Amino acid sequence: MEEILIELHLCKKIHTSEGDETLDVKIEIPRLGFITLFGQSGVGKTTLLRMIAGLTQPDSGFIKVGTEVWFDSIHKINIKPQYRNIGFVFQDYSLFPNMTVKEHLLYASQDKETSYISELLDVFHLKGLCNRKPGRLSGGQQQRLAVARALARKPQILLLDEPLSALDSETRQSLQHEIIQAHTNFQATTLLVSHDINEVYRLSDFVYVIENGKIQEQGKPGEVFNGTKIKPDIHLIGYIVGIENNILTVSVKNTIKKIIITCDELANLQINDKILIKESA
Repeated sequence: MEEILIELHLCKKIHTSEGDETLDVKIEIPRLGFITLFGQSGVGKTTLLRMIAGLTQPDSGFIKVGTEVWFDSIHKINIKPQYRNIGFVFQDYSLFPNMTVKEHLLYASQDKETSYISELLDVFHLKGLCNRKPGRLSGGQQQRLAVARALARKPQILLLDEPLSALDSETRQSLQHEIIQAHTNFQATTLLVSHDINEVYRLSDFVYVIENGKIQEQGKPGEVFNGTKIKPDIHLIGYIVGIENNILTVSVKNTIKKIIITCDELANLQINDKILIKESA
């Protein structure tokens, strides 16, 4: 049985496009898991991350991490953000304009361990940019720096708030690979907010779907996004997100499809390839 690191049950009144609503969420996150909160904009995904980080106070409930209680409304416990062992990557990066790449990592690092900083620079392809400030970095490089900085303090938990949403497809795919590598190398339990099924399927071990303030579905991405049959005489473009034996897993318009192919066809395909799916009556 997996060791559970985070247990929480939180309630918070939020304002949505449909009016006021109560976010009422209960989840468990295993140690070293990669978990995604999935749902449309405004359902409370970011609010939930901010409550875990201590940046937003829940109306009621609790957060327990290992043997520590970070928040408990009944017992009036609310640990300050700086005492919660987390790294947080915001949508807007929140970089310091006057600091270089290396200075960002050294500032965030608690022990200033140079070998660890060097490894972060390698994983996120920033070693040649050490002396550049954010204004001289591309959007993808800024996002790489934001994730590397969050990991520099060796967090127990890494919170990612739609970190790739503003990037082009090629840069997003590259950064997805680097995030997977960092998750494995640096052993932080990771909680991602996303509304991109392709991203969720590629990165996540487990997904919680939030709608109307509640968890509506949960499970492995392949179980949650099991898809429906494509209508006859429709041609759709999809992206390969998984290959196992002779079965392709393809993301098509926020739906996951399974396709059986021949060995010859398989030889020319790889993860992230774009393919045309067509069915006829």
